[in-house]
Amino acid sequence: MGLRRKSREIAFKVLYSLEYADTNEILGHLELLEFYPDKLKEVMDEFERQPDPRVSEFAEFIIRNTILHEEEIDRLIALYSKNWSLDRLAVTDKSLLRMGIFEILFTETPAAIIMDEVIEIAKRFCSESSGKFINGVLNAAANYGETSKADKKEEI
Repeated sequence: MGLRRKSREIAFKVLYSLEYADTNEILGHLELLEFYPDKLKEVMDEFERQPDPRVSEFAEFIIRNTILHEEEIDRLIALYSKNWSLDRLAVTDKSLLRMGIFEILFTETPAAIIMDEVIEIAKRFCSESSGKFINGVLNAAANYGETSKADKKEEI
C-alpha cells in the first residue's frame, strides 16, 4: 500500500471516529480541531511498526482541512446525494465523501486519482452498495470543482 493510500485510510478512520465525538452544538465541527490530534495518535499507535512520518503528516493535512471546510463540503454532499439527507448517510460513507471532496476541491491531486483511492477504501470499510453512491457524489463534486477552479483562474 502506498504512502498516500495509507494516509487516506488513517484520515478516514480518524474522521469516522470523530463522528462519535461529543461536541458542543454551538462550536460543532470547530471543536473537532481540538480532538483530532489525540484520535490520530490512537490510530497511529495501532501500527506495530510506525509508518513513514509522511503518512501521518498527509493524514493530518486531510483531517484538519476536511474539518475546516466541513460546512462547504456538507452543502455539496447534500446537493449531490439525491434523495439522501446527511443524517441518513452511513457514517462511513459520509466520512469518505467529506475526505474525498476536500481533496478534489482544495488540492492539486487529479480527481480521478482521489476517486479511485476513496472507492478502494470504501470497498474495505463500507457496504457493497456504497461504492456506486460515493462514486456518483464524488464525480459530481469533481465536475463542480473543475468549474470552480476554472472560474478562479479566469479571475487571475
